[in-house]
Amino acid sequence: MTMSAEPNLTTEERTELFGDFNPAEHAAEAERLWGGTPAWTDAQRRAASFTKEDWKRFMAEAAGIYARMTDVMRAGAPADGESAMDLAEEHRAHLTRWCYDCTYEIHRGLGELYVADHRFTASIDETAPGLAAYFQTAIAANAARHDA
Repeated sequence: MTMSAEPNLTTEERTELFGDFNPAEHAAEAERLWGGTPAWTDAQRRAASFTKEDWKRFMAEAAGIYARMTDVMRAGAPADGESAMDLAEEHRAHLTRWCYDCTYEIHRGLGELYVADHRFTASIDETAPGLAAYFQTAIAANAARHDA
């Protein structure tokens, strides 16, 4: 599950933060997939209160996690190794802090979406080719490490 609430931003702020990506264009699909779940309700409530500065902090934290995961991957560490799993756990905690209660089950599903949906794969792999699959493996290994 991802956050997809329409950001409480002006058109200019949304363009500054998200570029060509418009969350509203994906809202119906996201609601069809997750609408009515507690995580969906929580994500919608939280996102509706975000300021431009909140979005900047959220995105900067996420970018930092992705950059460190890229470094671990490029260093040749296994995706199911300690370093990658620790970053997967940091990613899960980031989502819980900002978006919704990201259980290990939800996080595992998100990781699967990273490789099953070409849009996610392409977006994540812009950071580094192969990162989506590496991240998915790290997320699954982290969930298994926590018996989830």
